Amino acid sequence: HVQLVESGGGSVQAGGSLVLSCVASGFTGSNKCMGWFRQAPGKEREGVVSISSLGRSTYYADSVKGRFTISQDNAKNTVYLQMNSLKPEDTGMYYCAAKAWCSDSWANANMYNYWGQGTQVTVS
Repeated sequence: HVQLVESGGGSVQAGGSLVLSCVASGFTGSNKCMGWFRQAPGKEREGVVSISSLGRSTYYADSVKGRFTISQDNAKNTVYLQMNSLKPEDTGMYYCAAKAWCSDSWANANMYNYWGQGTQVTVS
């Protein structure tokens, strides 16, 4: 079965950096859309960034453009999220998610079929 496992969260000061990783397993076929979402206490889960595994198209939320970078290593079935210039408002639980195709609905959490357990990011 499909499994997504995140790692790399932690606590940093504002302006710092973190790298999150998501290892995917159990997928059949090479094409998939991998996304990162985050959820702060009392707020809805929001799409941060997504990447298409085949076309390498990327999609970013306006709030993280220029600061966050998504990348992937298909040989390792791993997606990375490089987060620079972190702000307190970036604090939240970060989740890795997957679905078949990226599209205009990349930021819609309801469209994703698979989710990781989440990793906490705290920026102070």
